[in-house]
Amino acid sequence: MALAEAILVCLTDRPMSGYDLAKNFDASIGFFWRASHQQIYRELGKLRDKGLVESREISQSGKPNRIVHTITKDGKKALNLWSRKPNRMPSFKDELMAKFYALEYMDIDALKDQLTVRIDQHKSKLSQYHKIKERFYDGKKLNRNQIGKLFVLEMGIESEQTSIHNLNTLMEKLSDL
Repeated sequence: MALAEAILVCLTDRPMSGYDLAKNFDASIGFFWRASHQQIYRELGKLRDKGLVESREISQSGKPNRIVHTITKDGKKALNLWSRKPNRMPSFKDELMAKFYALEYMDIDALKDQLTVRIDQHKSKLSQYHKIKERFYDGKKLNRNQIGKLFVLEMGIESEQTSIHNLNTLMEKLSDL
């Protein structure tokens, strides 16, 4: 997936300023697609140049004017075309896992500390996912778009649970060494 498509996906929710888009990106697609705010702003300009996004300036009293971006019909068509393209298997890079590959040469206590930190990070993300699910999806009648978002969220929940389980198992194995 290119950043352009990720931005268009975010703009399907509602028109947003670059700032709001970057914030929204961090709290939604950002869980599985990384981009800096600077990259998002740069890509917005390219999308506007291609006619996939429209931008309009909104004047604000006492503040700098705000530029709000909206996905165009051509932008929606581009998303539809993108949905037909085959997906590549995502790459997986994990420095901590590389250390375990050469366990014989590693400092076990340092690895235990790093595992503890990683487990806590996964627990934190899992907690965030559960809060999002509870706030936006639990007990609500969902439309097609919301069902797609819930599916991705539930995959994230399962992924975090699996990571926590696997890392705890690894921690137990380290304790046996």
